[in-house]
Amino acid sequence: MKLSIITVSFNSAATIETTLSSVAEQTSASIEHIVVDGGSTDGTLEIINRYRSVLAHVITGSDAGIYDAMNKGIALARGDIIGILNADDFYAAEDVIAQIATVFEDLAVDACYGDLEYVDTSQTDKVCRYWRSGNYRPERFYHGWMPPHPTFFARRVLYDTYGSFNLALGSSADYELMLRFLLRYGAKAVYIPHVLVKMRTGGISNASLRNRLRANRMDRLAWRINGLHPRPWTMYMKPLSKLNQFFRRRA
Repeated sequence: MKLSIITVSFNSAATIETTLSSVAEQTSASIEHIVVDGGSTDGTLEIINRYRSVLAHVITGSDAGIYDAMNKGIALARGDIIGILNADDFYAAEDVIAQIATVFEDLAVDACYGDLEYVDTSQTDKVCRYWRSGNYRPERFYHGWMPPHPTFFARRVLYDTYGSFNLALGSSADYELMLRFLLRYGAKAVYIPHVLVKMRTGGISNASLRNRLRANRMDRLAWRINGLHPRPWTMYMKPLSKLNQFFRRRA
């Protein structure tokens, strides 16, 4: 079983080496690591070139945004399983991909996800938020739940059958894709109760009130284009459900 890991970058010289090394150090040998760079000018490409021997593909050039870049990587992927690891994220341990591979040995499993730690941008051993995902039940989507996308892995056949990221959804494209795979089409998802990814604080959709409101509109659109009907409280619960991440720590 081969796993394809897609990393998207743009002027990520400050963080991408940690990302690349966290993949290179995985104990699982069956990894296809694909890097899609949007035309960086800050030294990112020089760092990527140092890892060429362990990278399956490197694409450089302009794109229509982060999800367009992800789609380029997905189109190239030849692994049985696909995961996304962005250039400011890194795997929490050397056996993360081995854990993922073990889960997918069960042919009934279509997707999996785990927990995520938000860490300080410069002090990555300092945890700022802890996202404990919990077991998957379809009804949880109606209460504002979603799995953390950096920890989400899915069989390539889901992308081949149901499509990749919808660029019209902006920063909600990852939410829409998981909603589509899991709720609309009923893909079987398994929760791994461990921290799989560490993510530096920040994020486009939460960068300002305007962005958060726009993301809320896109979240509503994600339901509508899939023919799904959220509860009256769903869109309000989605941001509110994240509040306990600031107080929660591992049990």
